[in-house]
Amino acid sequence: MGLFRRRKPTRAVSQDRVADRADLEHLESFVRTRPGVEAYIEPRTTVTETTVILIADDGEWTRRRIDSPDGARRFAHRLGIPIYDVRLMGYPQRMRDFNERRKRRPELY
Repeated sequence: MGLFRRRKPTRAVSQDRVADRADLEHLESFVRTRPGVEAYIEPRTTVTETTVILIADDGEWTRRRIDSPDGARRFAHRLGIPIYDVRLMGYPQRMRDFNERRKRRPELY
């Protein structure tokens, strides 16, 4: 039966892809085309790599992979936008409001 056999150690393997140039181009485009964008670092999980979420003044947002938390900070500083850790700050209310508006009136988005 093997109830007391030792299992071989398994490595946590992310099934997610790593960040690429297209991800960074999308993020840069979002910052250039919307006012008041702020960046939030989302930590790596067992399913996804580190991500950065950009949130505009009106609550519109986008999320993409990034190579590391330090890479997210360098990205934000290069573009001159504020950056926060989502574990410390949470998501801003304007993002939740935007999601609610989009849910109620999907034809507008």
